[in-house]
Amino acid sequence: MSHVIVLGAGVIGLCTALEVAKRGHRVTVIDRGSEERSGCSYGNAGMIVPSHFVPLAAPGMVALGLKWMWNPESPFYIKPSLDPELLRWGWNFWKAATREHVKRASPLLRDLHLRSRLLFEELAAACENDFGLNQRGLLMLCKTQRTLDEEADSAQVAREMGVPAEVLDARHTNEMDPGITMDVAGAVYYPKDCHLTPQLFMRTLQRLCKEAGVAFLWGADAEALCAESGRVLAVKTSQGETEGDEFVLCLGSWSSAFSKSVGLRLPMQAGKGYSLTLSNPRQLPHLCSILTEARVAVTPMTGGSLRFGGTMEISGMSEAINPRRVQGIINAASRYFPEFSPEDLADVEPWSGLRPCSPDGLPYLGRTRYFSNLCIATGHAMMGLSLGPVTGHIVAQLIEKEQPEFDLTLLSPDRYG
Repeated sequence: MSHVIVLGAGVIGLCTALEVAKRGHRVTVIDRGSEERSGCSYGNAGMIVPSHFVPLAAPGMVALGLKWMWNPESPFYIKPSLDPELLRWGWNFWKAATREHVKRASPLLRDLHLRSRLLFEELAAACENDFGLNQRGLLMLCKTQRTLDEEADSAQVAREMGVPAEVLDARHTNEMDPGITMDVAGAVYYPKDCHLTPQLFMRTLQRLCKEAGVAFLWGADAEALCAESGRVLAVKTSQGETEGDEFVLCLGSWSSAFSKSVGLRLPMQAGKGYSLTLSNPRQLPHLCSILTEARVAVTPMTGGSLRFGGTMEISGMSEAINPRRVQGIINAASRYFPEFSPEDLADVEPWSGLRPCSPDGLPYLGRTRYFSNLCIATGHAMMGLSLGPVTGHIVAQLIEKEQPEFDLTLLSPDRYG
């Protein structure tokens, strides 16, 4: 039995800790936050998305990003900066945004999401679905016919890859979800997608970890790894050193800076996202949806609340709220859902979180060749919750020296040197 140190108590860290502990290992999770925290794993849209098999770095995204970046209320915004790390990240993003990259990455992302979906089902069955797993599917809502035509092309690609998708006109879209009035040209329906309530899911994971014997060290800021002769011996934290046999790096947006303590290179930018949760919405949809042109996710939560989340803001590690970014989400809600007004969301306290974004839009997942007992599991961007269970499953296999059922070559943590 090994002592496995998991750095980070977000959704990736907890899914990893649970899977490793279930295999009989002693596990300690170290996190700089408190047991009551509100990071990316809590304020996200709670979506499980087999439909999202195209990585963020895809053809057209560079041009779209350049167009959007001058509008602080747009779905994507990069704060102008001459920071060398940002410039290198942007250069690598541009190099990765090719059809060839999408062709290689899409089957892997599809398979990871579908496997993760099965693991979510197993978790829900084991704990009476106390985190609100809803398997009714997702609607990609399109305001214009042009966007609907583009999404119809994407739906055809999805079907060719074995991901079910159905193109709906405006009437059939409204019939699909009578719980909310929609002003749209139509939608694409992805029946395999799901949603849940993130706060409840994290609570469930933490409870299951404790029941499995996982120990937690809260308020311990991980500062460096202590390594010797190609092996990590301990992690140095603000509360001292903790020794272990195996180490797993799951620090999200903080992983890149931390990894430099042992000379690893994990290029990453923090993609800030925002969400607003209405406790008593005028209407409550049955399905989760994405407002396609606005890139805003909409999710009904357990207890009758409704969450609107979105935007990708590259502006360093600041978690400060930018009111203009929030306003973009507020404006989008009323454009697609006419029963809502901007005033409905004006007084809702916004949440923000930093999503770890690699340059090629793929997570870093696997062992690094530089240290025999170090696994990396980070860089999931907007797919962290959706890929949480399968990531934990894969790391547990690596800890056990088993061969994962997925080819992790594209996800290698050493791919940038």
